[in-house]
Amino acid sequence: MKRCSGAKLEMLDQITPLILTFNEAPNIGRTLERLRWASDIVVVDSYSEDETLEIVSSFPQARIFQRRFDSFASQCNFGLTETEISTGWVMSLDADYELTPELVAEIGALRPSADVVGLRASFTYCILGRRLRSGIYPPVTVLFRKSKAFFKQDGHSHRVSLDGLIGSLRAPILHDDRKPFSRWLEAQGRYSKLEADKLLSSDPASLSWTDRIRCWRVVAPAAMLLYCLLGRGGIFDGWAGFYYAFQRALAELMLSLYLIDHDLSESKRPARDHNQPLMNAGNSEPPQMNTDNTAQKNADAQQQVTGSLLT
Repeated sequence: MKRCSGAKLEMLDQITPLILTFNEAPNIGRTLERLRWASDIVVVDSYSEDETLEIVSSFPQARIFQRRFDSFASQCNFGLTETEISTGWVMSLDADYELTPELVAEIGALRPSADVVGLRASFTYCILGRRLRSGIYPPVTVLFRKSKAFFKQDGHSHRVSLDGLIGSLRAPILHDDRKPFSRWLEAQGRYSKLEADKLLSSDPASLSWTDRIRCWRVVAPAAMLLYCLLGRGGIFDGWAGFYYAFQRALAELMLSLYLIDHDLSESKRPARDHNQPLMNAGNSEPPQMNTDNTAQKNADAQQQVTGSLLT
């Protein structure tokens, strides 16, 4: 039921949360519990194999749509355009984000002007419910006008593209992923490869200073460990702080290994002699062609592998 504030709807009544899921049973219930205020919630699921859908179905305002995963941006754009969201604002959330009561109250009191198209939120990182002072999760634009939004892939992640003024929320969102470490490690391997591909294909001048440090290969892992423990005060977060710092350093180390592996592969590749003709001029026989394209068809079939959504 919609709540009214005088003749106008409250801001909360103008928002539809949009959440991507894949095997998020350890997280999704806590996230949805903090969205009881929403009259409509859209969940785009990548065919979860655990209890995710059972948990989501226990929340009557949640609508489930299933789509084979290809990229985070495509999943989000599907949610924006193909799920009949009727509100003017959308709140894009990961399945391990939890809204605090302070943030819900802040959003409910918002009266954004017409030129404001989105709002970004900061994050408090948590380990099994314990809030860390050392978290380095960057601010994200999570709330935006549906008509102005389009998602783009950015390395392993995704971001919403907006044309207009973006404001900031004061209260943070809690990031509390309680999936097992093995899931994080498995996902990080894929994420590191995507980040490495992004760095290798980008113009160095367009990279941020942090990405430029990553391109040095050997600096980022140690720098990240020291930054989290000392620069951000992780040593005062106890074992949770050390766990987080080691996790972030390991992520940087995996990225460095992918970059170094690329360097080694390039150094092993034989250079072509530019004086050598590309074809044997004395050979009048045309190159043999596979007219039925069997090899290409087999290669294409092997590439049609369904991606797994790990949020």
